[in-house]
Amino acid sequence: MRTAFISLSFLLAGSLMVPAIAHTPASKKKVATTTQKGKILPMKEYIDQLMAKMTLQEKIGQLNLMVAGDITTGGALNTQVGGDIAKGNMGGVFNIKGLDKIKALQDIAIKNSRLGIPLLVGMDVIHGYETMFPIPLALSCSWDTEAMKKVGEVSAKEASAAGINWTYSPMVDIALDARWGRISEGNGEDPYLSGVMGAALTQGYQGADMRTEEILRADRIMACLKHFALYGAVESGKEYNTVDMSRIRMMNQYLPPYEAVVKAGVGSVMSSFNLIDYTPATANHWMMTDVLRKQWGFKGFVVTDYASIAEILNHGTAKDLKEASEQALLAGTDMDMCSNAFVKHLEQSVAEGKVTEEDINTACRRILEAKYKLGLFSNPYRYCNAKRNKTDIYSAENRQIARDVAAETFVLLKNEGNLLPLKKQGKIALIGPLADTRNNIAGTWSVAQAPEKYTTIKEAMEKALDGKATLLYAQGSNIWRDRELQKNGEQGKSIAWGDEVKMKNEALQIAKEADVIVCAMGETADMSGECASRTNLEMPDVQQELLAELAKTGKPVVLLNFAGRPTVLSWEKEHIPAIMNVWFGGSEVGDALCDVIFGDKVPSGKLTTSMPKTTGQEPLYYNHQNTGRPVPDDNQKFAKFASNCLDVSNGPLYPFGYGLSYTTFEYGDLKLSSHEVNMDDWKITATINVKNTGSRDADEIVQLYIRDMVASISRPVKELKGFQRIHLAAGESREICFDITPEMLKFYNAELKHVIEPGDFQIMVGGNSKEVKTQNLTVKKHP
Repeated sequence: MRTAFISLSFLLAGSLMVPAIAHTPASKKKVATTTQKGKILPMKEYIDQLMAKMTLQEKIGQLNLMVAGDITTGGALNTQVGGDIAKGNMGGVFNIKGLDKIKALQDIAIKNSRLGIPLLVGMDVIHGYETMFPIPLALSCSWDTEAMKKVGEVSAKEASAAGINWTYSPMVDIALDARWGRISEGNGEDPYLSGVMGAALTQGYQGADMRTEEILRADRIMACLKHFALYGAVESGKEYNTVDMSRIRMMNQYLPPYEAVVKAGVGSVMSSFNLIDYTPATANHWMMTDVLRKQWGFKGFVVTDYASIAEILNHGTAKDLKEASEQALLAGTDMDMCSNAFVKHLEQSVAEGKVTEEDINTACRRILEAKYKLGLFSNPYRYCNAKRNKTDIYSAENRQIARDVAAETFVLLKNEGNLLPLKKQGKIALIGPLADTRNNIAGTWSVAQAPEKYTTIKEAMEKALDGKATLLYAQGSNIWRDRELQKNGEQGKSIAWGDEVKMKNEALQIAKEADVIVCAMGETADMSGECASRTNLEMPDVQQELLAELAKTGKPVVLLNFAGRPTVLSWEKEHIPAIMNVWFGGSEVGDALCDVIFGDKVPSGKLTTSMPKTTGQEPLYYNHQNTGRPVPDDNQKFAKFASNCLDVSNGPLYPFGYGLSYTTFEYGDLKLSSHEVNMDDWKITATINVKNTGSRDADEIVQLYIRDMVASISRPVKELKGFQRIHLAAGESREICFDITPEMLKFYNAELKHVIEPGDFQIMVGGNSKEVKTQNLTVKKHP
């Protein structure tokens, strides 16, 4: 979602901004809300009675969502947003922090508007509130659905204690091009994994299936699936760019994770900025109604992304904002975020017969149903609990959970000579611009973060080594040599700017004194995220130059690579003995890193994106189609008149699913309970023995892939269809079983029918997408 604090003047030319007017409490018409026993009426009856009292404009007002802005508790009523709430022209506000401020706005809705309808209060609680978890891409590398659910639970617990009842998460956009900054906000390149992780996060946030009438607990909040749909496929990885693809590809590769989250009971969906079949997503009836509602059975409401109704004009498919609002409503969009298009124009559109009042009733009912399920009609102030606000946010319990989860997300890419884990002895040099920054450790989309409470990497290592080893520190370099370029990726989260030569000399001096060098380098928090596209994914210039100088010292070097996306580490792989991708690990990353670096915990993260050898390989993903002239990834020689490049061999630097451990795992032969099945209902079992052959107890992520060898349309070279995160003691062996069902072999054919076709399939199991054990399965035709 676009940042909540930009001005809309560039879109709307100020035409919608009118002076705020102070309002006095209006007389209210009595709405029968309870039974004789004092309990709230069933949802349909309650909302029927409420809507019977509402004017057309009040119904339209429920469809309006705006940024709360900067308010004071005593002066909220005299602001633009306060005046609109009092007039009944606002269904919700978002991205406001502070329980007193939220309560002040809710007071206006309850006490000053005619019908006293409470507000939705949203926030971008993307990977935590004040207790920050790793960025979503990092979380996906845990392959831990229970941890993902716990992330949602803790995030909801904290946000709900601060007055928030709605989060704009999860994002399950499939992103195949690492140049796109928002790859950091999703679950990587695989549709199955993204759907599983997104569903788990949704269940954590909500604690209930919002397809039912169950009222959420007061420590749970409504999730919002985004961005519907296809946003991760923007051309060249450039933010807000065009998307164009076939419906076959949509259904097979991009839409499955959205469907999985809908089936998990998500309460709301956010439309995306991009075109779908040359129609803006916000105004795309086929996507919003035919697919989302009719095909998948979604019952919640659809909210736009920031001002996307106004952006329809830029796409050239509407002549003015009024026409754009009509297109969006009729497509199935229910709530307008920040365009003021619905509240300004829909009443006139009804009068002209362009839309009907029933169209507005449908959208209004969906918003009111969400408020009912959030318990706001039972108690408008249930999320304004001052006691919980003091006890439930950034608690010791929440921080420990975040610390434990972060340790599961680090991906060990290289560990030559078992350099890691380090011993707590001697002199350790900590060098790099990410080593002692508080603002950047949580990563992008940390709207409610409280960095003054967080521990930097340097501080955490000082504590971990106290009395055992000496820590030497130097920043070493800026992020970039170009100061303006560095500012582009800071967005207010600044890194101290210093003299380049002086900083490098300080770093080289302590490196000479040290026994081992730990480098904290890479991207800053907002070098990835929204509007953070990059054309070159290599480590920034001065950092890589410093890293090269440190490597020349002959001292062992550990690189902690901070990133919100897959980055190019080809030089680093060749020259640096130990590399660990640490992403942005959240508020507790300092302690979590020490847990892993010094061996109290064993790294277990596995990549959910393919890491390229060079930026020119992008988009790069494991589940690609075969070409007519394929060249194997491990073929190092250029092949003329075949599908490869002159300068770089095919395949990633590190494949999807890859990640090392402090121990080793051995996979036995794969066995199938049957190699032939009929087309009728069946289930076979794939079995493989996995042994921990090292000296450390550790977790392993066992992955199941399937390939359809011959089909009516070309199918990917392999697709993830299952995984298990297991724990094995040193020396322990375990038989791992996967049930393989017809559903796993289905795909959408050229007629967009979900089918299984007879033929041969490869069943593959291994520790990553490249190193697998394989068996063949034949699905026979009906006799």
